[in-house]
Amino acid sequence: MRFDALPLVADAPAALPRIERRAVRRQRGATTFYEVAARTVIDKVPPALGLDAGWAVSPYRGCAHACLYCSGRRGHRYLGLDGERDFGTSIVVKTDAARRLRAELGKPAWRGGTIAIGLTGDCYQQAEATYRLMPGIMAALRDTATPFQIMTKSTLVLRDAELIAQAAQVCDARVMVSIGFVDDRLRRAVEPGAPSAQKRLELCAELNDRGAACGVLMAPILPCLTDSEDQLRAVVRRVAETGAVSITPMVLQLPPGARDWYLRWLADEHPALLPRYAELYGAGPVAAQAYRDRVTTRVAELARLYGIGAGHRPWAPVRDADHQMALL
Repeated sequence: MRFDALPLVADAPAALPRIERRAVRRQRGATTFYEVAARTVIDKVPPALGLDAGWAVSPYRGCAHACLYCSGRRGHRYLGLDGERDFGTSIVVKTDAARRLRAELGKPAWRGGTIAIGLTGDCYQQAEATYRLMPGIMAALRDTATPFQIMTKSTLVLRDAELIAQAAQVCDARVMVSIGFVDDRLRRAVEPGAPSAQKRLELCAELNDRGAACGVLMAPILPCLTDSEDQLRAVVRRVAETGAVSITPMVLQLPPGARDWYLRWLADEHPALLPRYAELYGAGPVAAQAYRDRVTTRVAELARLYGIGAGHRPWAPVRDADHQMALL
């Protein structure tokens, strides 16, 4: 992890092994925040994730949503934190993320590309209400016309809807709300800190109404739990009702850090499914190709059936140069 030290608050206890010794540590209720300065903020997106974006910026590591399956859990282990128990209550905050991002975007080495925001922790989790890192990050992207996608489950993104709509005048800027299923009982089990699917659907509709293009990342699709025909159809139908500009299905991935945590829950709650998961994930963190192809193909068929994105035109720059300069 590439962090520089920040001055230690006077009464702060020693930091954990791989958190900078001089990072600011703050306690708010049951959550500990480690405020750090990052040396770099733009990271390469692993191809296995299957995202359109080739690059990622994550202002937070750890997430109060505490989703059992989150791939960000692995990063906590590298910091000397418990990727299982600490992920939702020990949050690393890159307080200088906007400044660093602006500097990196201005370097000759930066060749451009779409940036995904919020892969190792929701960028609009509760911490963002306090730290307000996202407006500065989006301003840096807007000012350099760098296309970006915001990955979130949080309604807090509405705070910045106008800024997102502004950015969309000069680059392909959109929000991707994560809605893998609409079973709220299951959501409480595997996404305990996240808003309900209904709230996320309402969020998608409101963003589109405000002129901030919003699609849905249909993720994760949980094998044997949310992948039946009726379940897939229910999600796609309700997403279509929001006016979502796109829907991107993604089957559950189980990288180290998330794998043990999720499978332990599965063993407790659905032990009969363990053999099937062993078949699907025996070769690594992604499900068998044939299974993924079947599920994603069906979602694509349903999306066409319900007309998702049918009236959405691909992004194109605003032709009014004076308007663009006003934004910049």
